[in-house]
Amino acid sequence: MDWLYNFPFRLPVDLNTIDEIVRAFSIKYDFFFNGIRQLLSFSVNVVYNALNFIPWFAIVLLVFLAGWKLSGKINKGILYAGLLMFIGAVGLWDMMNETLSIIIVSVIISLVLGFPLGILVSASDRADIMIRPLLDTMQTMPVFVYLIPALMFFGLGMPPAVIATTIYAIVPIIRLTNHGIRQIDKEVVEAALAFGSTSLQALVKVKIPQALPTIMTGVNQTLMMAISMVVTTSMIGASGLGMEVLIGVQRIQIGRGLVSGIAVVIIAVVLDRLTQGLVKHTEVKSDE
Repeated sequence: MDWLYNFPFRLPVDLNTIDEIVRAFSIKYDFFFNGIRQLLSFSVNVVYNALNFIPWFAIVLLVFLAGWKLSGKINKGILYAGLLMFIGAVGLWDMMNETLSIIIVSVIISLVLGFPLGILVSASDRADIMIRPLLDTMQTMPVFVYLIPALMFFGLGMPPAVIATTIYAIVPIIRLTNHGIRQIDKEVVEAALAFGSTSLQALVKVKIPQALPTIMTGVNQTLMMAISMVVTTSMIGASGLGMEVLIGVQRIQIGRGLVSGIAVVIIAVVLDRLTQGLVKHTEVKSDE
């Protein structure tokens, strides 16, 4: 009766051979991966040094003004600024900057790659059909899986963290850029073409402005998914708030893990509310 409960056959998949092939590939093209590693390290350091150069009160003031102007309520600006000051008050300001440097670089790369790709996919039904299963796989794959190739090709530290975060966070901007452009009324585009616009002009002056609220939602979701990788990437040596959470878990230090976890939540909430405010502003402008 074992055949009722045990699968009757197993495919002869040689996992060791797969590991050896990937390892040999990483060694053979180490010069290429090392160049990317150095470029990512430089980018993260530039952003980190820029954040450190700005006085803490200037950042708090900027968050206050952004929260006030985007929401139209001064109490929200005060709340966001107060939450940010809490991070500094518990001694995690420098770690917050480290975390933000990884997030900012990852989001920039995701937008630079994902936005044009979303536009290309929106122009072809065949490309949409081909890339959709890939995006589904990328979005549903356990996030820990991304750490393995990132670690193998780029070693420990910030560069693999940026790569893993980018792969995970790039999906929303591709999806929503594609969706936003596809949902535009075709008659509007046809009218633009009828009045002599080229395909590029119709894209820049009609399609992208009309799809901007949806695209901005994609930017918001990309940012949120990048933040969600903060703790995960600490497992491959990414410093910052995620590392504090990981150390708290490993050493069973509840206070350390709780405070650093709250700091991650504060960053996520503040950035989410600010980007949502930008989305609402773009929606208002597009309606006008």
